[in-house]
Amino acid sequence: MKKTCAITGHRELPVDFDKNALYDELENLVREGCDEFLCGMAEGFDLTALDCLLSLREKYPLSLHACIPFAQQDKYFSHENKKLYAKLLAACDVKTILSESYYDGCFLARNRFMVDRCDVLFAYCTQKTGGTRYTVNYARKAGIPVLFFNS
Repeated sequence: MKKTCAITGHRELPVDFDKNALYDELENLVREGCDEFLCGMAEGFDLTALDCLLSLREKYPLSLHACIPFAQQDKYFSHENKKLYAKLLAACDVKTILSESYYDGCFLARNRFMVDRCDVLFAYCTQKTGGTRYTVNYARKAGIPVLFFNS
């Protein structure tokens, strides 16, 4: 059975974050039937996971969906992350821009958009508050299974 997986995680990753372990976990999700991935395109976990998924797409037929909270989301990204964002965005099969401009709450609206369209949420969540925790709680209230990545 094919499944859609939404990805959420923190913008700040620890220096010892294990990208290889993330790749392996994402490959396990693919093997378990996830063939579409929704990504919020934020710095940190989102872009790192999408980069792994782009590599996995060389081995598996995957659909990658960029869920962009507002146009020019990458405006304040680092130079390195702007280049990564552009590369990954170009590789996505579907690009949804939820708002033309930034507004208070647009990131949470993006997170709800992803959860409302997924069968499972894959989360890197090490904090008790913030957008990632909000998304995990929103998914749980909606009855969406949440799988956690522990780097």
